[in-house]
Amino acid sequence: MTTTATRPGGAKPRAAISARTLRTDRWWLAPLLTVTGLTAWVAYATVRVFMQKWYFLEGPGFKYLTPFYSPCVSKGCVPEAAEFGTFLPDHPLIPYAALSLPFLLLFRLTCYYYRRAYYRSFWMSPPACAVPDGHKTYSGETRFPLIFQNAHRYAFYAAFVISLINTWDAVVSFEGTEGLGFGLGNIVLWVNVIMLWAYTVSCHSCRHIIGGRLKHFSKHPVRYRMWTFVSRLNAKHMQLAWITLATLALTDFYVMGVSAGWWNDLRFIN
Repeated sequence: MTTTATRPGGAKPRAAISARTLRTDRWWLAPLLTVTGLTAWVAYATVRVFMQKWYFLEGPGFKYLTPFYSPCVSKGCVPEAAEFGTFLPDHPLIPYAALSLPFLLLFRLTCYYYRRAYYRSFWMSPPACAVPDGHKTYSGETRFPLIFQNAHRYAFYAAFVISLINTWDAVVSFEGTEGLGFGLGNIVLWVNVIMLWAYTVSCHSCRHIIGGRLKHFSKHPVRYRMWTFVSRLNAKHMQLAWITLATLALTDFYVMGVSAGWWNDLRFIN
């Protein structure tokens, strides 16, 4: 039997429902998949950045550097992979790409989509629509540590620079010890770079930088066209966030396999 609770002011009573939610669909599936996917990716990435091997290979017509080790600035880096010099100490607990990884992590953690993803999945706040929050109180992003989510706009600039570095890695990947060449590894690197650029410029901060403060689009036609382009990408920000996780892992795995000798790079030219 459904009971009712009396409300003040003579308002109509509300049904006192003891169930946590009346949803009968599998609302828990999306948070579960998010937890599984992000946990698996973080585990793989953590292992790889601390392996400090199988990250670079140079041949007759190619030079492949995995994005997990770019830029390689540790004194333990292979000299050919250190395009920007080596100035970090060589230590098992310091990743070879320690200069870029913290900023990339900050950019992803503060991303508007990822915030929604791990708030709903790991923190259950809330796990789904029409499902109660897993916490008794809610302070939003106004207190420590979530107040640092506001650093996302600054992390974007760092991610932009790192995307330029990844692009440079893709450009020089065509040149090896015996001149220019072209292989499957080049395609893998470039697909990853293109997807990374799409994810980076689809960021809400980028959209605001381009056209967020304009009062008259008609007076700024170039920026308006750029804003409309970024806005279309912004609508796919969630998909691009997951696609780039996949391309990063696949690119790293491919370079690792070629470097470790598990398989040979498929060469088309040289």
